[in-house]
Amino acid sequence: MPWIYLLLAGIFEIGFALGLKYSDGFSKPWPTVGTLISAGISLYLLTHALRTIPVGTGYAVWTGIGALGVATLGIFLFGDSASAPRLACIGLIVAGVIGLKLVSG
Repeated sequence: MPWIYLLLAGIFEIGFALGLKYSDGFSKPWPTVGTLISAGISLYLLTHALRTIPVGTGYAVWTGIGALGVATLGIFLFGDSASAPRLACIGLIVAGVIGLKLVSG
C-alpha cells in the first residue's frame, strides 16, 4: 500500500506543479485553489508512504514522478521541446525511479 500512496502522491505533485503554471502567480483564484488542494493531498499521501518507505527513496521517487509527469505534459500542453536529448533525460528519470523501486524491496 505505501507504494500506491507514493504513486498517488506523485500524481498530485504533477497537478500541483501544473497548477503553478495555470494559477499565474496565484493571481487566478480557481487554479490557485486547485494548486493548493493538489499540494495538500500530495504531501498528505507522501507522509503516509514515508511511514514505511525510506525517506530518501520516497522523496526521490515522488519528485521523479512529478518531474516525469510535468515534463511530459509540458510537451503536450505547452509546446515544450521534445528534442531527443530532452527525451533521453526524461528516460533517465524513469530509469532512476524504476531502479529505486527495485532496490527498495
